[in-house]
Amino acid sequence: MACEHPPATLSCHILQPQGATGNTGKRIVTQLLSKGFNVRAGVRDVDSAKNNFPNNDAKIQIVKADVTEGAAKLSEAIGNAEAVICATGFRPSLDFLAPWKVDNFGTVNLVDACRSIGVNRFILISSILVNGAAIGQLLNPAYIVLNVFGLTLVAKLQAEQYIRKSGINFTIVRPGGLRNDPPSGNIVMEAEDTLFEGSISRDQVAEVAVEALLYPEASYKVVEIVTRENAPKKSFQELFASVK
Repeated sequence: MACEHPPATLSCHILQPQGATGNTGKRIVTQLLSKGFNVRAGVRDVDSAKNNFPNNDAKIQIVKADVTEGAAKLSEAIGNAEAVICATGFRPSLDFLAPWKVDNFGTVNLVDACRSIGVNRFILISSILVNGAAIGQLLNPAYIVLNVFGLTLVAKLQAEQYIRKSGINFTIVRPGGLRNDPPSGNIVMEAEDTLFEGSISRDQVAEVAVEALLYPEASYKVVEIVTRENAPKKSFQELFASVK
């Protein structure tokens, strides 16, 4: 999904499974619109997506975008956006290359598209434990489960590495386990490879992704997020500034 600071155009590229509910991308779009962004929502199935987004809001434009089809087509979908939020996710199937097609090569395609048209702000929704093999978490149950479908976390990690070397102004958001419940608890934000467990509402993940666009303290950082009931409440500026 792509976007810009209000009232600019923020291209938000979302690849969501057919008929999915509780998708993080949809929540990101909702938050962007509520903050006054103009949004280009990139989806694989435009007709289906129209049922999920307001059809009478001039601030949103739904465009066809498939990250597996290459950078050239994605450049057209991004259009005149000033920033891109990547909330893609593969559809679980017997195709064990699916995570690589979407979460790795697809993300790379999106970064290349941004670079080709001069978009220099990129937010990626990733996951905690992507670097689990290097930080002693190989036997962490969450690491094992999340890698069942074609080494999903490994695919995400390689995409992260590509982004970090690309020169683009990035924020990589690594949430814990995603919940469809309403927000609860306060957000805990830590540096990369710090959080090994915990969960967070998709609404709060969406909020972090959108707020990352508003604060320079979020630039060129990898942040890991969960929520905890006993955590102190902090502003987003404080949260991003706390991660070095």
